[in-house]
Formats: sequence, structure tokens, C-alpha cells
Amino acid sequence: MALRVPKAELSEELTENLTKTYGVVPEPVAVAWHNPKVAESTLELGSKANEWDAVDEGLKTFAHMAVAAQVGCTWCLDINYFQALNQNLDLAKASQVPNWRQADVFTPLERDVLEYAEAMTSTPPAVTDELSARLHGELGSAGLVELTAFIAFANLATRNNNALGIQSQGFSEACEIPLAARPADAG
Repeated sequence: MALRVPKAELSEELTENLTKTYGVVPEPVAVAWHNPKVAESTLELGSKANEWDAVDEGLKTFAHMAVAAQVGCTWCLDINYFQALNQNLDLAKASQVPNWRQADVFTPLERDVLEYAEAMTSTPPAVTDELSARLHGELGSAGLVELTAFIAFANLATRNNNALGIQSQGFSEACEIPLAARPADAG
């Protein structure tokens, strides 16, 4: 798949700042910069979402990866797996997120979070009262609200990138453990 919108020309300052942070200019920013208001708003929302602290960062990273695997956003899988490395998360677990139903490395809470991410991502959403109740019991009201909003943002990012033809930039190549493939018969 090729980019469906070419990369925009960025200012030298923005290019330098993004390169300092990521090593390269992230393609979602380069493409979205054709509409700076959209690009800036998306970056700001993502930055604010990363400041939320009612739910463990690892759970949110795994949730975003589950959304990305289901939607088919290789860019989000790539960057989130790389972020898992930088957050010192268990890479044996992170590498198995696309294959989480078959993997035996996840705790019951992690499995519920991954199931919830997939259920929210399904069309129509398939969240059950039972799953919500389990997560509410583990995370509390503030945590469940945060996790839900975080997964909704992950859906915005993954669906946007996928529709625009944005693919992996190779961030996860720094990780020693290869990322598992999503089973062909998965939702």
C-alpha cells in the first residue's frame, strides 16, 4: 500500500523537533500536516491522552496494539511496540499482543483489557456488561473511563493511518523479540 496523500512540506524547526523525538519524521504527522489544524489537534490529544494516569501505561499500550492489530494499522503496531521497549514493558508480552488469544503470557486483567479493546473496535461495538463489570471492578470508575477514552483515541489514530495508507516505519526493529503475527482467522 502506498500513501494515499503525499507527505506535506514541514518547517525546518518542526522537522528537527520530530527527528529529535523519533529519529525520523513520523509519517502520520507528515501526511496530516496538509491540514495543520488537524495535525496539531491530533498531536495535542495524543499528548494529553499519554498524560492520563488512572490506568497502567502497559495496559494502555497493549490496548492500543490490540486495536492496531484488529484494524490493520502497521504504523501503530510498530510505534507502540517500540514504545513498549522504551517504557520497559515486558517485550515477551508486548510481542504477543496481535496473537493474545493464543498466547499464555497475559494476566486475566491484561486479557480483559485486550478483549475490551477488540470489542470496542468491532463494528458494531461488542462490549458486554460482564466484561465492563470485570474491568470496573479492577480499574474503578476513573480507570474504566480512561481506558475507554484511550481505546477510542487508538481507534481514531489507527483508522486514520490505515485509510491514508500509512504503514510501519521500522521503529520496532530496535526490539529484540519479533512481533507476533495476527492469526488469519482473527476478527
